[in-house]
Amino acid sequence: MELKKGNLKEKVLQIRAQKEDNSSQKEVSKYEQALAKYNTNLNDDKIRNEVKKLIAKAAGNDTIEVKKFLLGSIELTTLHTTDTEEEILALVEKVNNFEHDYSDLPHVATICTYPVFTELIHNSLEVDGVKITNVCGNFPSSQSRMEVKIAETSLAIQDGAEEIDIVMPVGKFLSDDYEGVADDINELKDCCGEDVPMKVILETGDLKNDSNIKKAAILAMYAGADYIKTSTGKEKISATPEAVYVMCKAIKEYYDETGIQIGLKPAGGINTVMDAVIFYTIVKEVLGEKWLTNKWFRLGTSRLTNLLLSEITGNEIKYF
Repeated sequence: MELKKGNLKEKVLQIRAQKEDNSSQKEVSKYEQALAKYNTNLNDDKIRNEVKKLIAKAAGNDTIEVKKFLLGSIELTTLHTTDTEEEILALVEKVNNFEHDYSDLPHVATICTYPVFTELIHNSLEVDGVKITNVCGNFPSSQSRMEVKIAETSLAIQDGAEEIDIVMPVGKFLSDDYEGVADDINELKDCCGEDVPMKVILETGDLKNDSNIKKAAILAMYAGADYIKTSTGKEKISATPEAVYVMCKAIKEYYDETGIQIGLKPAGGINTVMDAVIFYTIVKEVLGEKWLTNKWFRLGTSRLTNLLLSEITGNEIKYF
């Protein structure tokens, strides 16, 4: 007998229910209670209208000083299948030389790569204040056994990773398995410990609507995220002003509720300087000055670095 889609989902729910014990039921209750503290029933059209008003203010932040700040918030990222050790080393050397070549400008916040390059970066990076960030946990899909995710993350930290980016298990979220989502995030945060900040990528372009983006943000924060990040850059839809706005609202409400400050990282599809200025404006208007440091506000990008350098200097620059 062929199972229909609805019957399949019912079967999955039955299997999940059979696996639950008393402790996991308490966890479900914990996260359901957390979500119940927030309004997650959002109207997408209303969000778009609110964002339009903020975008209209972005021109006022299109200044050299803001662009310098944005330059210092960049996570210089290369996550290509074709990345080689020679290319990574060349990128690190550019970061090393930047302080000498542009002594009046801030250096990037981090270098973000796959963990296979971590030891190389750790041994060749000479600039104080530039962190080593790794994507882990079976990036970009998050579709692997937890043992594999933990092993990859642990080895990355052992090799010198100072910050870890993981992807929320989107499939579990879309199946309403909020306990499973939170458990995955929490286990990897335990792996990172208190000394290694962990960013949780929501993959907002796959979450279908703003209500889901807010739910995912809240779950990630309660499960241990130190930052929430929009996207992997591997899907059709990456960072959008609407997604960043909803995430900022969630961060603000979470901060008001718990007193815990969570960072933000728009990433993927940041193609122009004005894209970055718009994200800056949203953070400034929703979260305020406390988030306008390169500790709490990051930009995951590669192409933006040269674009910012060009606008700051008034000359076309292709440094990175």
